[in-house]
Amino acid sequence: MKRKNITFIGLNYAPEDTAIGLYSTQWVSFLKDRGFNVSVITAFPYYPQWKIDASYKYKPTFLREEIEGVDVFRYKQYVPSNPTFFKRIIHLSDFTLGSLKNLYKIKKCDIVITVVPFTSSVLLGLIQKKRFKNSKLWVHIQDFEFDAALQTGMGQKKNIIFTMLFKLEKWLFSKSDIASTISQKMLERLSKKTSSEQFFLPNWIDGNHINPDRFIRHNYLKSEKVKILYSGNIGDKQDWKVFVKFCSDIRTKSFEIVVVGDGSQKDWLIESIEQFDNVTYFPPVTYEELPNLLCSADIHILFQKIDVIDTVMPSKVLGMMASAKPSIIIGNNKSEVKQILEAAKGGFYYTEYNEKIVFDLERLSERKEELSVMGSNARKFVIENFSKDKILSKFINKMRNL
Repeated sequence: MKRKNITFIGLNYAPEDTAIGLYSTQWVSFLKDRGFNVSVITAFPYYPQWKIDASYKYKPTFLREEIEGVDVFRYKQYVPSNPTFFKRIIHLSDFTLGSLKNLYKIKKCDIVITVVPFTSSVLLGLIQKKRFKNSKLWVHIQDFEFDAALQTGMGQKKNIIFTMLFKLEKWLFSKSDIASTISQKMLERLSKKTSSEQFFLPNWIDGNHINPDRFIRHNYLKSEKVKILYSGNIGDKQDWKVFVKFCSDIRTKSFEIVVVGDGSQKDWLIESIEQFDNVTYFPPVTYEELPNLLCSADIHILFQKIDVIDTVMPSKVLGMMASAKPSIIIGNNKSEVKQILEAAKGGFYYTEYNEKIVFDLERLSERKEELSVMGSNARKFVIENFSKDKILSKFINKMRNL
């Protein structure tokens, strides 16, 4: 069956240009460019700062707009300034209920694509599927949000609630015609949550956008020292206490450490790094600026909490590698990030923080040729395995055979 009309449901979308919002926007754009009619059900932009974007603050609660030829239907959801576990539940519930009205504004649908998180988007997708005879429901999981909440400590003492949430999750996933996720480890976990057909759909990288052969030195990274960069969400999944320890151990005279981003831990982090002369925080850059930022670094760092394993494949890793600069990453021993970085020979991966990290970093910084080789290895690997055209073309082929 030829499926041309797509309803795309996701909490995050343009003008958000980081994380899931960026991927969802690129996904929809790819579909539109190949002749599909796509309508988007989404929220008002709010991430990663956790407040409604200033340009949308005074717009009506239900908003229809056109973005690059795509109809976008928005609902102005509740956004907590301090996103605790229960406030996130209210946040997602409000969006789900509010978006029901927007569903009925869409008059044609052959396939529904829902993006998790949030899990309740699947409920919206199921309703849309029932509205249109012979339509199909594709559920795509960027993160198992309930697993992530438990592993990051957000819901450790809420066992009864989580038992109910996991049952709801399993029921919703089982209603899909096909479910996909972004890493092999997550695919294994998905197989325990649904009997629906499963598909590997990793995040991708636009190698033409992030191109180390053509970039302008970014203003954030103009130091003559070795420039170490963290760019991304400043949230609960990263180990910021370890990061502060790292900052105290590194030689001030040789290294400049730059943190760029936003998120729930930003204020704590800014206060914690005030003691260091060689550590600087800057606000997030736009998607258009990102290539210059990433390519201006000498080394990238990412310190994940080591007890969090593959609830998500950090999309920032692909951008780090595409910049042709090596990465220093801490995380779980069973993480797929470890497998990818080691297969690429594009940096160092550690399963705990110790003095060897600082030693390896200082040694690497003195060996410019080794730095260059590692960076080239990283870029070559992600371009060959995670290019946008390759990943999304496979998706379209699979979708056409549903």
